[in-house]
Amino acid sequence: MSKLVIRGGKPLCGTVSVQGSKNAVLPILAASILCTKGVTVIHNCPDLDDVTITVKILRFLGARVKRDGHTITVDARSKIKHRIPKRLMQKLRSSIIFMGAITARNHRAKISAPGGCKLGARPIDLHKDALRALACDITEKRGYIYVNGKNRRSSEITLRFPSVGATENILLTSCMTGGVTVLHNAACEPEIVDLANFLNAMGASITGAGTPDITVTGVPELHGTVYTVMPDRIVAITYLCCAAVTGGNIYLSNTVPDHLETALSYLAQCGCLVEAEDSRIHLSAPKRLTALAEIETSPYPGFPTDAQSLFLALLSTAKGTSIICERIFESRFKTADELSRMGADIKIKKDIATIYGKERLSGAQVSACDLRGGAAMVIAALAAEGTTEIDNVCYIDRGYEALEKNLQALGASVKRI
Repeated sequence: MSKLVIRGGKPLCGTVSVQGSKNAVLPILAASILCTKGVTVIHNCPDLDDVTITVKILRFLGARVKRDGHTITVDARSKIKHRIPKRLMQKLRSSIIFMGAITARNHRAKISAPGGCKLGARPIDLHKDALRALACDITEKRGYIYVNGKNRRSSEITLRFPSVGATENILLTSCMTGGVTVLHNAACEPEIVDLANFLNAMGASITGAGTPDITVTGVPELHGTVYTVMPDRIVAITYLCCAAVTGGNIYLSNTVPDHLETALSYLAQCGCLVEAEDSRIHLSAPKRLTALAEIETSPYPGFPTDAQSLFLALLSTAKGTSIICERIFESRFKTADELSRMGADIKIKKDIATIYGKERLSGAQVSACDLRGGAAMVIAALAAEGTTEIDNVCYIDRGYEALEKNLQALGASVKRI
């Protein structure tokens, strides 16, 4: 199994282009099986393990898939299977999105519970309840979920929590369901807007995406289209944190600054000069960052839970004491234990982390606990004295394309062994 070996202490300087969004491309790929007239051509698809697994699922279902660099072409005009085996479902969390897509295409689905990073309780009750609200019959037996959507119909649905995945499943299921479905308390994340835009480009009728109230008017069929996936906002935040913690000076290209407003505001409060224009962001960091009084994770447009681990590492070397409150996932502070191996002083009490900033961290042997936790260890390693070895790099590879090569181009001492 490979490791990342990082020798810290070098300020990052230069320009890096942000990859396509992992959290946007996966539901878009799932939605491609709804196209029964023509093919879909999807640009800016990142080269990630999760994308590879999703392509395997599409091929298992019967779609013809061609990958050419960052472009994926999907031909789903042939018969599509209604089931996904457990061995594929459990390789990634986003596989649950296929529940809605397969039901919309075949009026039935058979899937197992999804896999993904272990971040505490991540129930799929919201997904199942959403489809039940569309008059789908759902049963569970021997580890599989069976969906019967033959009698599904439009409905008015209010989510008890603005779940991104549940919102996506409702869009996928209802876009080809007769009548008008109205969704209240929908997730507002940019990835929801990207999925809705993709579906609309295929002929769907969805309005209100990006707001808490979405209206879907069902259509009988969808057609092929050409679409470009949005940039990855969490990857963008990761590179900004890498530069900030090292006192660096970097430019990001191929990004959407409006998607990063909360994180950019916190970086500015830490003492960074942050300038954003069009699809470009410039960050210039001081030699040492200033602590933040408090960060609280919340659904978009609030501070993203996916960036919590990144700021946990960032603030470990900031001057002063910072507090982070995790309101989304119950086990997202596991990264604190690994950071402590590098000398970080972090105290955890339930869902609150208190970070007492150290002037410097020390290189150590650490592990990636999950995708964003792995990225957090990279951030800490770049700021640390000495050499850090990070194992379980497979987690990092699920969400970051060519991470070490991009960091090398910015002047970091990083190698994979």
